[in-house]
Order: sequence, then C-alpha cells, then structure tokens
Amino acid sequence: MPILKHARHEIFAQEVAKGATYEDAHVSAGYKRNASNASALSRRPDISTRITELRSLGASRAITATGVTKERIVSELIKLGFSNMLDYMKINADGLPYCDFSAITRDQAAAIQEVNIEVATVYEYNAKGERTAVPVRRVRFKLADKRAALIEMGKHLGMFRDQAEPLAFDPNESIEDIRDELLRDMAEAGLVKLLPAPKPPEPASVPPTGVANRKPDKAKH
Repeated sequence: MPILKHARHEIFAQEVAKGATYEDAHVSAGYKRNASNASALSRRPDISTRITELRSLGASRAITATGVTKERIVSELIKLGFSNMLDYMKINADGLPYCDFSAITRDQAAAIQEVNIEVATVYEYNAKGERTAVPVRRVRFKLADKRAALIEMGKHLGMFRDQAEPLAFDPNESIEDIRDELLRDMAEAGLVKLLPAPKPPEPASVPPTGVANRKPDKAKH
C-alpha cells in the first residue's frame, strides 16, 4: 500500500515497525503521551496494514543484506542435529579412540562447539634407565546440542506441538475418547505400540426357563 496520507500516521507506523512501543511511537509522531490513544491508533485498519507492510519490507531487506534465509537456518540445524562423534575420531589397533580433525569438512566443523587442548610433560625411564621427558597432549572436544537442533527442525516441519499451544479437544468428548485419540497419535508417531483389544468374555450359559426344565414333583403316596 502507498504511504499514508496523514504524515503523523505514517511516522507512527514507521516507528512501530522499527520496534518502538505504541506509546513511544505516538510521541515520535507529535502527539502527547497517551497510552490509550496510542493503542487505539494502532488498531486503525489502514495503520495496522501499513505496520505489517513495513515490517515485512524490513525483514526482506534484512534477508537480502545478510543472506539469512529459512533454508540456510535449517541447513545449519541439520549440521548440528545429524553430527556424529565418529566423524572426528579414529580407532587404533588397541580399540581405543583418538581425535583426528585432519579430514573433517567445513560442514562437520560447524557442529564443534568447543575444543580444549592440554599439554603436559610426563617423565619416563628408557631401557638404559635414563629419565626422559615425554610431552603429552590431551584433546577434548564437544559437539553442539543435537537434541535442541533436532527439536527445532521438528518444530519447523510441524512434527511437534508447542507446549504453549492448547490442545484442540472437543469439549463434548469424554476422557476415554481423548485418551484413545492421544494413544492413536502416539502410535502413529512410533512412540507406543497398541495391543489388540481383548475379546469380550463369552456370555455365561443360562439354562432356559420353562416347564420342560422343571424338576419332576415327587409322587405323592
């Protein structure tokens, strides 16, 4: 939409789009500080639409300037979420692991959060009984939080429900129906395995009533 015809309204919209509060933007536009009037001004349809437009325009410019896109963010999360310790280690003949960063790629390096190198001196005795100093290097490294990265990717893909999001249950449903619906959703996600419903018990056999089943009366003498 074009610039608002009312200059003060345009200034108000621009200030809010930049991140100012309604009240501060109201003052910047030349009005007296009044929280109620500022809130009412922000709800005007033309001003509200203009604020949304300016915010969107600002985000687009930021993306163009920095090159940060949703795809790039997801790509970085993938590097963290699917990192593997074996990409940074090798196993020697004794079956013991040791760090080896010589062959890691740039993408694999993105998952490294911390590297600590400690150098110490250890004294040993050789075959002649001579005491010699042997430098020892200890390398410790830490990868980024895989779980957090995977959760963020899952949220982006709509796989997880935000804890703050209310569950969309029908208020007319019974507790049993809600429980069964949750169990079905968890089963579809592979979180639980549903057992087949037990067969209903066989009805107890009750002898039919009638004259034919009555015990014969004792003969009277």
